[in-house]
Order: sequence, then structure tokens, then C-alpha cells
Amino acid sequence: MTRRLSFLSTILAWVVFHSCTVNNVTEDAAIGEIFSKHNVKGTFGMFDNSRGEFTIYDLERFRTVQSPGQTFHLFETLVALHTGKLTDDSSQVVSRDSSGSSMSIYQAFRLNSIPHFQALALNIGTDTLQRWVDSLKYGNKRLGRQLEQCWMNDTLKISADEQLGFMKRFYFRQHPFRESVQESVKKMMVVVNNSNYQLAYLQAAVPKGTSTLAWVIGWIEENRHVYPFVLNFDAPLRLDTDAEGKKLTEEILTHIGFFKGIM
Repeated sequence: MTRRLSFLSTILAWVVFHSCTVNNVTEDAAIGEIFSKHNVKGTFGMFDNSRGEFTIYDLERFRTVQSPGQTFHLFETLVALHTGKLTDDSSQVVSRDSSGSSMSIYQAFRLNSIPHFQALALNIGTDTLQRWVDSLKYGNKRLGRQLEQCWMNDTLKISADEQLGFMKRFYFRQHPFRESVQESVKKMMVVVNNSNYQLAYLQAAVPKGTSTLAWVIGWIEENRHVYPFVLNFDAPLRLDTDAEGKKLTEEILTHIGFFKGIM
């Protein structure tokens, strides 16, 4: 069952989605049934750029700030490439763990390697990273004293709403990074690219005591229309949240009408 939000909620949504022009906001309760089927609690939001419409499930949670986890790797990569700390996607990064392994930023990005992005954060430096966090108004803008841990230890927090605005601007190369940098990083996020659709996303898993906070942020492009989306959910600590996030993403997108060539 799908129901329209009240006029007051629509106005609140307009304030929340400050980066977009909202013509229509729909709360889709059926998305909650998908979360329930998987025995997790979560939120989902999608922006239909061609129509200026939002599909939302659980607006309150969508506006709640939480640790970005490895989704912050996207922000780091953009800053590093723009400032010259990395030359291109083949630039090598040496991890901060005992292995001291080296891999390209492309590999580290695709593997969501925390040790390599910890090293990258320290290479960028607190002052530079803080300037960019402030400039883009990323979440609560707090990096704290442990720079290499801030996106995993609840120092830095961001809402799903803010993540959606970030993704929308990123897709259309509207952030104050070089367009070539944004386009390069966009290609790093693509998971499926065929004649019917392009699906791109980045995942995160943040341990929270006995549970895990999981994120999936990205977009789907079909029939030359783009739809940025964000979901997060709480799951049991031992659950494979990457696999679960992939299933949830595909099921929610299928429910909305994707993968049929009609969107």
C-alpha cells in the first residue's frame, strides 16, 4: 500500500532535501514489508530526477544521523584525487595494518578496504579533510582526534537524507571537485552496466555492539533517467550485510518497477 504524505510532511521534506526541488513525496509502506521479510529494520529513499519526485520509507529514520562507515570512502577518494594526493585510479595506497599491503585506489575502493582508506585519510591530513568536510557541509562535519577512525566510531555522522543529496550532486558532477575527478570516481562505483540499466552503489557495515549498521548508497539509471537512492538498515552482528544489502536493494528496486525497461 502506498500513501501520500501530508502537506506538512511534504514541507518538512522540502526543508530536509535542500539540494533538490520537491514536487511530490510518496511514502511506500510496501518497502517496510521487504525489510520485515528480511528481519531487519531500515529506511530507504530515492529521487526521480526527471520528475522531481521522492519515494521514501520511514522518514524519521531517513533524517536520523548515523556513522557513514565505508561510504565515507567516496568522499575521501574525491578529495584525494582533486588535491593531487592521488593521481588517478591506479595510484597505489599502502595499508595501515600489519600487512602493509599495497593496492590501487580502484582496488581499495571496490574492496572497501578500511586499512587502505585509513592510510589515505592520514595522507590527506586533518586540515585538508576538515576544509572539504566543512565546504560540502558533510553530515555533522566532525572529524575528531582519531582521523583514521572517525567515519567508523560515531564521531562523524550523516543522515540518509544528506547522503541522498550528496549522491544526487555527485552523479551530476555538481560538487566543487573537478568534473573529471567526479566522472572517474563515478565509474569506480558501477556494479552492473548493460543495455537495459546501469546500477552503481557503495556499501558499508559499521559494528554497533550486538548489531551492525549497513548502508547502500548509489543510483540506478534506466532509459536515460537517473534515480539516486540510499538505504540503511540494522542487522544482526554476524549477518553478511553486503549480501543482505544487495538483496534488499534489488528487491526494493524491483518492487518500484526497475529491471523491466519501463522506468
